[in-house]
Amino acid sequence: MPKWRYSVKKLDPQRTAKAMLRDVNISLKESYEVLKIIRGMKLKEAEKFLEDVIKMKIPVPYVRYKLSIAHKRGLADRFPRWKSPVGRYPVKTARFILKLLKNVENNAEVKDLDVERLVIIHAAAHKGPYLKRWTPRAFGRSTPKFRTLTHLEVVVKEV
Repeated sequence: MPKWRYSVKKLDPQRTAKAMLRDVNISLKESYEVLKIIRGMKLKEAEKFLEDVIKMKIPVPYVRYKLSIAHKRGLADRFPRWKSPVGRYPVKTARFILKLLKNVENNAEVKDLDVERLVIIHAAAHKGPYLKRWTPRAFGRSTPKFRTLTHLEVVVKEV
């Protein structure tokens, strides 16, 4: 069995809580963009933001992987820190990250941390295993079906 580790080191165990999702069937690029936005937010604020993304009320500004993506009205005004009018609504990714935030909230409650004072200090997406599959076609040919899974991790700290 593999031994999973977090990519962040030197944390105070009395004031922090961690959570991780492994082998999630979501896009690495979309999860990178969503986690970049929620990093530094309060936990409840990030959960509200993801619920609005799932309802398609607020788009996620794309900063790194933004080629050939349409602009959204008022996005640069809503997130002046990113200065990017380019955005999308990654609903599937937002659902999994919201599940991860609920998990880290429960872990913080078990450690007797104040949930209202939790801030996301680390949120990262890492490339998971690469699944190679083939669909048989006519005349002895085949079509590839490749998929990259994603690992997610979040660390919150009581401020």
